[in-house]
Amino acid sequence: MWTVIDIADAVVGELNAAPPGTFSPAFTAVRRALPEYTLSDLADLKVTVVPRGVEIVGSTRSTSQFDWQVDIGVQKKLGTDLDAEVTTLCKVATQIADYLRRRTLSGVPDAVWVRMKNDPVYAPDHLADQRAFIGVLTVTYRTIG
Repeated sequence: MWTVIDIADAVVGELNAAPPGTFSPAFTAVRRALPEYTLSDLADLKVTVVPRGVEIVGSTRSTSQFDWQVDIGVQKKLGTDLDAEVTTLCKVATQIADYLRRRTLSGVPDAVWVRMKNDPVYAPDHLADQRAFIGVLTVTYRTIG
């Protein structure tokens, strides 16, 4: 039986195994329990995968459907050109979404991509108060067991 940690680790593996040039700027994804960074840590782009949850429903009399959710955080401290930097980081989130959409996770081959959500696209309060871009993609994978 898989766990939400296995799914999160598989997502990290997929992102880090992407061919060079898939994401611009490039990054190394990590899984963390708590994606908290200081502003100085965010000088470099951070992509963090965090287990979010699981929803279990009956599928048949003997099996269940598991919908595993993970959050993928895109975080970076911004400089002076807010509009250009936000545009670049929104493109990174879109590149991640495009790369993972309908992709089989090599670490969890029976997990099927179901949906992805990016709402809000970024946190305006962090942008205004700390000049930090914080965007979160929520990805759902399904297994039957």
